[in-house]
Amino acid sequence: MAKKIVVVGGNIGGLTVALELKRKMKDEVEVTLVNPTQTFTFTPSMIWVIYGRRKPSQASFSMRPALEKANVKFIMGKATKIDPEAKKVHVDTGDILPYDFVVIATGPKLYWDAVPGLGPEGGFTHSVCTLPHTLSAYKAWQAFLKDPGPIVVGGVQGASCLGAAYEVVLNLEYAARKAGVRDKVDVTFITPEPFLSHFGIGGIGKGAIKMVEKFFQKRGIKWIINAEVEEITQEAIVMKDGRVLPQKYTVLIPPFKGVDFLLQSPDIADANGFIPTRDDYRHVKYEDIYAAGIAVAAAPPEETPVPMGVPKTGFPTETMARVVVDNIIADIKGEPHKEFPLAKMPAPCVLDAGRGEIIIFVQHFLPPHGFSLVIPDPTGSLAKIIFEKYYQWKMRTGRAWLP
Repeated sequence: MAKKIVVVGGNIGGLTVALELKRKMKDEVEVTLVNPTQTFTFTPSMIWVIYGRRKPSQASFSMRPALEKANVKFIMGKATKIDPEAKKVHVDTGDILPYDFVVIATGPKLYWDAVPGLGPEGGFTHSVCTLPHTLSAYKAWQAFLKDPGPIVVGGVQGASCLGAAYEVVLNLEYAARKAGVRDKVDVTFITPEPFLSHFGIGGIGKGAIKMVEKFFQKRGIKWIINAEVEEITQEAIVMKDGRVLPQKYTVLIPPFKGVDFLLQSPDIADANGFIPTRDDYRHVKYEDIYAAGIAVAAAPPEETPVPMGVPKTGFPTETMARVVVDNIIADIKGEPHKEFPLAKMPAPCVLDAGRGEIIIFVQHFLPPHGFSLVIPDPTGSLAKIIFEKYYQWKMRTGRAWLP
């Protein structure tokens, strides 16, 4: 009898798991993917959507054709509960899905309550964390160009995935220059990091610090490290050290938590809603529950003066998903598990700067990093553009096995 596998979440981690399990195991598994929308969003492109360099249709696509071709069942809805004793997933559509294995790849809940005034929903800041938020930020950017003022970009205390904030500030500075309003705009980058290019992974060497500082200096971008935000108003960012930064257009990365049903599942998730796993991405308690991506609990590699989270970006998310697939197959076949701890994963990154980019490669994601490479890319943004088009093509056509 075919094993029933439910995948909760449908972006990089979830879609990879669903497609690869079905490709490798064919009729030996029945795979169901649950996601609130049918849209796959290539989140790295949001740094371009925010100022109109990309349209939403260039940064997203429907998952349905690839799932139908792979014979993966799709349910458009939100998981509301995982019952590990009954081995069932409850969905807000009314579906109750029995499983032999469940994979949690839900991504984050954006914790806007971390700072008063934070966020696009009832607050005074914009976001590139989701496509709807980025579209709202794009509309606000168009209005901003007609009446420009101070720009503030970065992350608040507890934030992770700060690489996106670096790309946003550099791209918006570039967009302001292209629009002819740069001389009317002060640009400030604020970050909880103890130094630029720490990224929540302990930094990647003095070369990266110097290169990022050089980029900022050349573009006239001011920066504040060890930043803690007290409050955000329509006119200003109020820092805990008493500084007040005037703002007209602000993009800040919030802290991440697990999604609501995980926050309400203390038997499955930790206090922040993340899934505690072993190095094979199987739950520490339940052997039929796996997780991949942001949903996986990960401790910071060091204590910083201002708290930060650990980034779990696209490459480690896809890597975790592949490990999950191999280990579910190993469970079915009675074979040994594969382990690949986050700390030991390589960390390739192309940090886009509007017109130019920084190519980063780190041998190990968390310290000690081993070999690292940080170089400016002389081809401009070509590497990022090629990867964007390639990655969306492979996922849109169901070729998740490709590197």
